[in-house]
Amino acid sequence: MANSSSLPGGKKLDFEDCFPILKEFLNYALAVRSLSSRTVDAYHVDLRTFFRYLKQLRNPSLKDDKLEEIQISEIDLPFVKSTTKEEIYEFIYYINKERGNSPTARARKLCSIKAFFKYCVTKKAYFEYNPSLDIDAPALKKTLPKYLSLEECIELLRSVKTGFTERDFCIITLFLNCGMRLSELVGINMTDFKEGKIRILGKGNKERTVYLTPACQDALDVYLAARARLPQLQDQRALFVSNRGTRLTGRRVEQIVESCLAQAGLSGKGYSPHKLRHTAATLMYRSGNADVLALQEILGHENVSTTQIYTHISREQLEEAVKSSPLAKMKIKPNLPPSISNHKRATEEHREDSLQQGTAEADGRE
Repeated sequence: MANSSSLPGGKKLDFEDCFPILKEFLNYALAVRSLSSRTVDAYHVDLRTFFRYLKQLRNPSLKDDKLEEIQISEIDLPFVKSTTKEEIYEFIYYINKERGNSPTARARKLCSIKAFFKYCVTKKAYFEYNPSLDIDAPALKKTLPKYLSLEECIELLRSVKTGFTERDFCIITLFLNCGMRLSELVGINMTDFKEGKIRILGKGNKERTVYLTPACQDALDVYLAARARLPQLQDQRALFVSNRGTRLTGRRVEQIVESCLAQAGLSGKGYSPHKLRHTAATLMYRSGNADVLALQEILGHENVSTTQIYTHISREQLEEAVKSSPLAKMKIKPNLPPSISNHKRATEEHREDSLQQGTAEADGRE
């Protein structure tokens, strides 16, 4: 198996700085589990950092070396097998205190460590004890995804005016209508269209079909006409290309979205291509025409639990709907019978007398 693969944007995965067992695991993740290049790259970076730390921890002569300069290519099976639960805990503490990793980053690194040791124990049987088995991930704060309001979406689309307006308007339209990921958008080829549908290659190389709305089809027709007028097309397969005719990278699309948001007066609000994906999902769910299972299929989520975040957004709507009642803020006093009114008045007078007596006693003590 090859030791490299391509990341979105053309970057190559290269595992030559890894020891043999780690190379095996990363290639297994790519070729057998069919995980995305981005996920395997995260495994690579996380596990390289962990084993660099472990080597420095066990060798006092390396304590003054920069972690990034420590080589791990010579690590062998006995070194890996001797890893303890305590060393993993120390690593989690280190990346928290010394490197300032957030709970999300720490959880991701622990996930990479768990996946590696699970492979060593259950897939290859290199050893029996899995030191990461019972280690809990850091508690993550559950937050609702950021998304644009309908009015902000309309303003964003109306404000698109760039050096390649037809293309950039089409990109924004697809994000807001189809809910695709950034890597999915830049990976679309001209052959992926068929009768109002797009074939999307999502996480783990899983294919799904996304249906085009009339707005998407119109934006695509305008863009494709402009694409055909480009003086040169170096990448004939790619749907979204630069003015030079090369496939757009993920970073370039991020820059395009940032520019369009700024033109619409929406910069500085934390919006990004991924937030446009959240926006599409939120608008679909709030319309009432897309249930959670349908949304799961549209977004390409492996687990429905990931999609259920959008039901929480809907509950916010329910709370707002209840509070929007014209009676919600009216404070109308009940027309009580005289006997109840007199009892209430006597109770209030007794409470006032008690308070005054308590105040007088406190003054006396002072």
